[in-house]
Amino acid sequence: MSTFGGLNTAYTGLVAARQGLDVVGQNIANANTDGYTRQRISTSALGATAPTGIFTQGARVGEGVAMDGIIRLASAQLDARVRATAATAGYTAVRANALASVEDSLNEPGEDGISATLDEFWAGWQTLSNGTDTAAPAALLLGTAGELVTQISEGYQAVSDEWSTVRSDLNNMISELNGAAAQVAALNVQIRQTLATGGTANELLDQRNTLTTTIAALSGATVTEQADGTVNVLVGGNALVAGGVAHQIKVDTNAPRVLQDGGDVSLMWADNADTAVTMDRGEMAGALSLLGATNVAGTGGALAEAAESYNAFATDLTDKVNAIYKTGFTQADATGQAFFFRTDGAPAAQGLSIVPTASADMAVRASVDSGAYDGTIADAIAQLGAGFALDGSAAIISPSTTWSDFVTKTGVLTQTELHSAALASSTASGAANQQLANSSVDLDEENVNLLMFQHAYQGAARMMTAVDEMLDTLINRTGLVGR
Repeated sequence: MSTFGGLNTAYTGLVAARQGLDVVGQNIANANTDGYTRQRISTSALGATAPTGIFTQGARVGEGVAMDGIIRLASAQLDARVRATAATAGYTAVRANALASVEDSLNEPGEDGISATLDEFWAGWQTLSNGTDTAAPAALLLGTAGELVTQISEGYQAVSDEWSTVRSDLNNMISELNGAAAQVAALNVQIRQTLATGGTANELLDQRNTLTTTIAALSGATVTEQADGTVNVLVGGNALVAGGVAHQIKVDTNAPRVLQDGGDVSLMWADNADTAVTMDRGEMAGALSLLGATNVAGTGGALAEAAESYNAFATDLTDKVNAIYKTGFTQADATGQAFFFRTDGAPAAQGLSIVPTASADMAVRASVDSGAYDGTIADAIAQLGAGFALDGSAAIISPSTTWSDFVTKTGVLTQTELHSAALASSTASGAANQQLANSSVDLDEENVNLLMFQHAYQGAARMMTAVDEMLDTLINRTGLVGR
């Protein structure tokens, strides 16, 4: 290598050090930027070109350093794990939040729950059986029964409102998913063009990675990288994003809009209405599992099943109380009121009402001739609370037991989902922390790199100065010795 070649070697060192300083500056500037992945300059040594012929001088030193590119220090494995755990966490979180809301609306156990009112209801019948000759016990019973009817109706409405909330949230999720998919497709085009022209697309890759994580959390999507730098995003095995093309998802036009409509809520591909979208993970899958219809096995949509439990309880309470009440007589020696409860239309829980409106309308006597003090019918209804039939045999499932079973089932299901959500959230947080540990900016490390590149730059500059002085001696002082 000639002395002039030394200048080029020093120059390449200056360029590499300067690029290294620029990359460090970019890292420091984005230390607090969400989704930013730290970068490093990639360099390689330039080897010497081996000449041939009579002027060959044996071993030669290299010709400096080449900057190969700027590396984005991400891990595809960690990114995939973050997406997978986010999908699971999203699914369980949506279900846990909805079920916790339903459980809270039960107000069980507590003085404001239906269980407490049921106990007062049965006690009211017992009190009435011992005081049929006065109006006060019947009036108190009618008040308690009215409170019970209101609680059943409000409980059903709370479930219906939660269904509507989840349904609305699903629409918002679809809009967010479609928007993110469109952005990923646009970024795919930019990244492909940038890489094809030899540019660096690290910041674009960061943006796309953030979006694909969002998509995975929403829909459980998987991501596959392509050779040209683009990614395909798959939902249920079908492409949501393929290169620069983004497909859209919509709610099936035949899907119910309110709980009372019945049926399942399902998703379709907007550009192919004959193809359903299948999901088993992600927030949207969690919402769909809540919005499903009931089935015979009782394993349908959690909210529809809860609403149906309210209807079943209202119907059970009505049938069992009326079965005894309709055999009674009023104080006016007439059957008068055939039923105590009545359900008008559907849903039964909201159509439930009380037939008698005054104490005189209460049919509590066993026969026309039993007298004003007969409270046989009232006593028999009171025994329903303990599961006793009209003849005194314990052969009936009490409405209180039916309600207790529903409360227990709801509580167990909610606690199971909350536990699953906590575990999934912990796993997702762990995956995200591992990703951050690998890709986030460490300011201490960047300060060390800053000093390293600064000294490298200074060293290359000093080398260039030394070569310049050597050339000055060679050019301007050669042949002057001895003059």
